[in-house]
Amino acid sequence: MSRLPHHSAEGPPDAPALILGPSLGTSLAVWDAQVPALARRHRVIRWDLPGHGGSPSALLDHASTGRSVTVGDLAELVLNLADSLGVERFGYAGISLGGAVGARLVVDHPERVTSLALVCTSAHFGDPEGWRARAATVRAHGMEQLAATARQRWFTGGFTGGGDLVADHRAADPAGYAACCDALAAFDLRPELHRVAVPTLVVAGSEDVATPLAHARELAEGIPGASLTEIPGAAHLAPVEAPEPVQAVLLRQFDTGNEYDEGNR
Repeated sequence: MSRLPHHSAEGPPDAPALILGPSLGTSLAVWDAQVPALARRHRVIRWDLPGHGGSPSALLDHASTGRSVTVGDLAELVLNLADSLGVERFGYAGISLGGAVGARLVVDHPERVTSLALVCTSAHFGDPEGWRARAATVRAHGMEQLAATARQRWFTGGFTGGGDLVADHRAADPAGYAACCDALAAFDLRPELHRVAVPTLVVAGSEDVATPLAHARELAEGIPGASLTEIPGAAHLAPVEAPEPVQAVLLRQFDTGNEYDEGNR
């Protein structure tokens, strides 16, 4: 890993750190609605996937190693970012691929993560060949075809917001997007869910067709002590489509045990 991902840090520098991970095809803007409330009592750090938002695809020099990018590689990218910012321990919330990164972090580096929220994500994202085919499509033809169908994958039919995220999808670098598809193809945390040993909240959109409610239930049942919250009327990008309910459950999850006093700023 040669460089740090594009990122932002908001909130009091001395508050407990909370890292937010994005979904495939989006940018750190996917968390815009939740950050103002979360940043009152946390140092909120958001980051962009390789080839997404402000992060270059070359963050992960996978071509020189002759192997595909893995979710573990993305998790190491997050740890490098935390180290660069002087953050030893942190809470973590992630959407879809960003959630997979968080689960991988907890399994591989349990001493670094204090609490976890897995939002519209899965322990296994379906047929690997489907992801490999998507990677091949964007490498050959670019992002336009997928961006044109992003709304159908991300939102319910009546939702009209999220245009900025669709634009981010269209602007993503095909090389970085394809590498992330390769990571999803190889990801299967089902045999290791019992190793997620931090307080964990699983959040599911009731209308999510990309990671259906059954995937959330599998996470909640496989992770010791995990809780599950279903967001009614929301699809895959629940933090965008139902910002207030998602914000409420995240505040409950990450404010537990947070003794930071806003008045001491």
